[in-house]
Amino acid sequence: MLSVRDIMTGWVATSDPQRSLREAAITMANARTGSLIIVSKGKPVGIVTEKGVARALSEGANPDKVQVKKVMSKRLITASPDKRVEEAAEPMAEKQIKKLPVVEKGGLIGMVTQTDIVA
Repeated sequence: MLSVRDIMTGWVATSDPQRSLREAAITMANARTGSLIIVSKGKPVGIVTEKGVARALSEGANPDKVQVKKVMSKRLITASPDKRVEEAAEPMAEKQIKKLPVVEKGGLIGMVTQTDIVA
C-alpha cells in the first residue's frame, strides 16, 4: 500500500501572501511550475496559479501593486503524508485538482500531483 509520503515531491515552490503578482509570476517562471503554495507563518494558506494570475491581469490588475493574497484560492485542499494514495486521489478527481499540498503538523512538507499518482 503506497502512501502519499512515498510518491510526493519534497520541494514545493512557495510565496508570501504580500508578494506582488509580478514577483509570483517570476518565481513560477524560475521554478518552472504553474503554481505557488502561499505560506504565512509557516502554514499553507492558499494557492495561486498561472491561470489565476492571467485572469487578474486580464481584469486590469497592476502586477506590481496587487498582492498574491488578493488572487489566491483560499480553499486549499491538502493531504496527510500518511494517507493512502487512493484516498488522496479521490478529492483531486472530484474537484479537478492537479496538485495537492502535503501537510504535517500544520506545516507544508511536500506536494503530490496527478502525474505522481499516475506514475
